[in-house]
Amino acid sequence: MQAQIQALLVAQGGAEAGGAITGSNAGPSMEVAKPAIFNGEVGKVGGFITVCRLYLRMKMRGTSVEEQVQWVLSYVQGGSADVWKENIMEELESGEIEYETAEEFFTNLRKEFGRGEEESVKAAELRRMEQGGKTMEEYMQEFKRTARGSGYEGRPLIEEFKRGMNGGIWRKLIEAENPPTSIEQ
Repeated sequence: MQAQIQALLVAQGGAEAGGAITGSNAGPSMEVAKPAIFNGEVGKVGGFITVCRLYLRMKMRGTSVEEQVQWVLSYVQGGSADVWKENIMEELESGEIEYETAEEFFTNLRKEFGRGEEESVKAAELRRMEQGGKTMEEYMQEFKRTARGSGYEGRPLIEEFKRGMNGGIWRKLIEAENPPTSIEQ
């Protein structure tokens, strides 16, 4: 099976004889998700930036910062984001601002739309989270992702994790000889 995969990759030009996919071959032929339209909605800026950052790294390496910023701006549409985008575009065209890196632009975007409210949105999402039909591993990974940026740490974070667990699993953990003291355990 491994040999068949290797042969397919070589035939498609996606791997060298040694089997490693090279950076220069991976970008153009690899499918990479584009971001959803960002309209300035509270709590969405972090995810938008993450998807844009990944796309820029995978598909737009070697393009100018101006082209990268323009590409990201093409996904900023609607709501409060429209006015901000128009202002940024005017400032770029007039030379009032110039970004040295795409990261500098992302910092500006986060400053404008993060407003510290992202933490409260994440905290509320964390409080609503329940394991439900997810496996423990799935629940744990989703919980960790949501906990990032929520402001929860230490004991309160562990309590929220336990609160969302299925009751049967929670009882077994309590009855264990050495109950876990962190989410990873």
